[in-house]
Amino acid sequence: MTGVRHSYYEATARQRLTALLDAGSFHEFLPPEARVTSPHLPRLDLPVAFDDGVMVGRGRLDGQPVLAAAQEGGFLGGAVGEVHGAKITGLLERALAEKPAGVLLLLESGGVRLHEANAGLIAVSEILRALLVLRAAGVPVIALIGGTYGCFGGMGIVARCCDAIVMSEAGRLGLSGPEVIETVAGVEEFDSRDRALVWRTLGGKHRYLLGEAQRLVADDIGAFRAAALELLPTHRPLELAALEAEHARLAARLTRIGDCADAVDVWTRLGVERAERLPLLDETEFLQAVARSRP
Repeated sequence: MTGVRHSYYEATARQRLTALLDAGSFHEFLPPEARVTSPHLPRLDLPVAFDDGVMVGRGRLDGQPVLAAAQEGGFLGGAVGEVHGAKITGLLERALAEKPAGVLLLLESGGVRLHEANAGLIAVSEILRALLVLRAAGVPVIALIGGTYGCFGGMGIVARCCDAIVMSEAGRLGLSGPEVIETVAGVEEFDSRDRALVWRTLGGKHRYLLGEAQRLVADDIGAFRAAALELLPTHRPLELAALEAEHARLAARLTRIGDCADAVDVWTRLGVERAERLPLLDETEFLQAVARSRP
């Protein structure tokens, strides 16, 4: 990468992944010319993508061998179907055999494809199982989130099961997307058209402040690359003690901020001075402002 900034948010999955890895090092498994597509979408008169909305393969990150997957939000919002999920699962299983320096998951997904329903749900469960088996074997898995469609549903769970998460402010992470929350709980509970509300509730800054994202970076592929390289040695042990410590942390967080009605209230409770200004700060200013406030 040169000193020129390349927006992660605006890039396609292919642009993100090829720019993130060392130049010319990426080798794609099941590329578009292999024509491995969803068997379900044509039956519903829906278009297919020749890579089924996800690219997977092998490359290098500053010379270190990695396996990587990148979801394409421009195809069905990055939603997971049978083939889409099988490609990610297969990548994780290959990583278990090859033991690379790490696995990078460039996640952008609204969740499971309703068009493929149970097949998509099963696919996500298989991804989770393969991910946890890989982590237990000591291979770190890092999620990168900064795309247009965010990371929600089953892939939101996948992200939180990784060793580390890198996000930009534009990235969003959650179990349910804004429209789903509004549909279930009503617009009074969550107005999905209120972009400021959506981003301060689900965006990268808030997730970083809650301790759910380990790095907050600028909307620049080079910044994501640098953070991924820094986190590559990260490995969180899958042990009972670690799980109990995480539960204790979450319980303490709930006690501390559970009654807050808005993200700004949370930030204030965490000790951030003039919390209302956080959405206006760039990444450097933000990190300086919240340096002592993460739970």
